[in-house]
This record gives sequence, structure tokens and C-alpha cells, in this order.
Amino acid sequence: MSLLLPDSDGIADFVERAVPGVPVLRYGQASPDALRDVTFYCLPYMGDAASVALIGELPRLAVVQSLSSGVDDVLGHLPPAVTLCNGQGLRHEEGTADLAVTLILASLRQLPSFLRHQDRREWKHARTDTLEGKRVLIVGYGPMGMAIEQRLIPFGPLVTKVSRTAREHVHPLEALPELAVTADVMVTCIALSPATRGLISESVLSAMPDGALLVNVARGAIVDSDALRRELLSGRLRAALDVLDIEPLPAERPEWQLPNVIITPHIGGDTFLFAARAPAFTAEQAARHLSGRPLRNVVRPALS
Repeated sequence: MSLLLPDSDGIADFVERAVPGVPVLRYGQASPDALRDVTFYCLPYMGDAASVALIGELPRLAVVQSLSSGVDDVLGHLPPAVTLCNGQGLRHEEGTADLAVTLILASLRQLPSFLRHQDRREWKHARTDTLEGKRVLIVGYGPMGMAIEQRLIPFGPLVTKVSRTAREHVHPLEALPELAVTADVMVTCIALSPATRGLISESVLSAMPDGALLVNVARGAIVDSDALRRELLSGRLRAALDVLDIEPLPAERPEWQLPNVIITPHIGGDTFLFAARAPAFTAEQAARHLSGRPLRNVVRPALS
């Protein structure tokens, strides 16, 4: 029985000290023979396809621990006998909510334009916009959507919510095309699933008012990227995108140079606060696994 952990943020070192007496293997450094005894695997944060594919090469694996909140990229690789846990509680939602509001304000106040002027040492005054009175539609009203709304309210917008689970003051997803008609700003923060893939479709995008802003801090596949690109190239819509359909975004994609687009490289939940919390959380989960205690944040339990 051994643990396979990332070296990043001192996770492997911290767990080795906190859970003595159990072999700790470091991701990318362990031999194939050593991997045969791994029962607990913590995926590297923001890992690539190879780190997920490794799940299938661990014959004794019992637990996969993701440090991300979203685990859509892992579910299809999970053997039936393996339990999957996510990183909820590591302040991903709050960090991503901070970024969502930052992107909205940066777009409304035209910060990218002013930064380009700064690079050229040009002083060019321009009148910009404000959030007060804007109609903001939050797509997805779980912990992240709630955190975004909480941060938006002091700026004075009119907030509407739509989610997979309709409830008081939260509309069902079926209402999205109708609600998009009045959205000055649409913030997408819903989890990726078969039901939400392509949710922000051509019809939804075309329903948004001229000059409206789409902010995506969820997953790139939730938005019809071809339809969005057409809207952006025409200049009719604006976008602020922390996630895209292809990551990293290819250099030849036109979104890079469009003046109505802000791109950040999937940084939403990756904060110093997250990094400080990850080692102790991983150690606790490893200790729970080794002692047979219930794991936290179980997304999918073992099926056999």
C-alpha cells in the first residue's frame, strides 16, 4: 500500500511528515514496479491528460483525489472499484468568484485598452462603464454562483439566476434563451456534464443584446466556441474567458487579438490560499483512506 502524490506546493513532503510509515511516491518519479502498490492517488493540480490516463495503470488503486472542484475530465477514466473525491473547500469557488467579478469590471472599465496604452506610454482618457444597474445573468447557482452573486451585489447590478435545479428566485435551464435576451452580462459558472455541454449555444448567444458581455469561468465546452467566435469577430458581443474549448489556446486563434476579448489562462481557482490549504487536506484524506474512515468530498463512490 502506497500513496502517489504531486511534489507541487510541498504536498508530497507534507504528507510524508504527517502520515509516517507509509511509502510516498512522487508523481513523475516512481518506477512502474512501485506504481503497482499505489492505493491512493492525488492528481497533480491542473495536470494534463497523461496524469489522468495513469489511473488505468494502477492495479490496486482505491481512491483518486482531485484538487480541483470540477472532475469532468476524470470520470470517464475511473475504474468501477475506485472512489473519486474532489477539492471542494480549498477555496476554488471563492477564488473563481473573485476572478469572475474582476473580469467583468476589467471589461466594463476597458482595462486591457488602458494597459496597451500604458505599454506605449500613451495617456488617452476614455469614458467607461459601470456595473450599477446592469442586468447580470448567472448561469449555475451552486457554491460558485452564490459566491459570485455575493461579490456582485455591492456594485449595484440586477442579478438573475438560472440553474439545473430550479427553486425560489432561481430559474430552470429551459428559461436560459428567454433570460439571455435581457442579459447585459452573462456569467457561466455551471459544472460541465452531458446536460450542460454546449449549453451556451448559438441561439443563446444570438439572443443576447448587442454589446453584451459573456464571462466564462466554468469549462470551455459549455459554450459553442464556433458560434461565440463569430459573434466576437463581428464585434456584436464581448467576452472574458478564463476557460476555452482548447487549452492552451492555439496561437493562431483570432480571440488572442480581438479588442473585445479578455483571456486568462485558466487561473480561476489557482490562488496562494488554495496552495496553502492543499497539503493538509491531502494528508487528511490519505489518513482517512489508510485508517478506513469515511473520505470527504466523495463525488463518486466505488461501485464494487
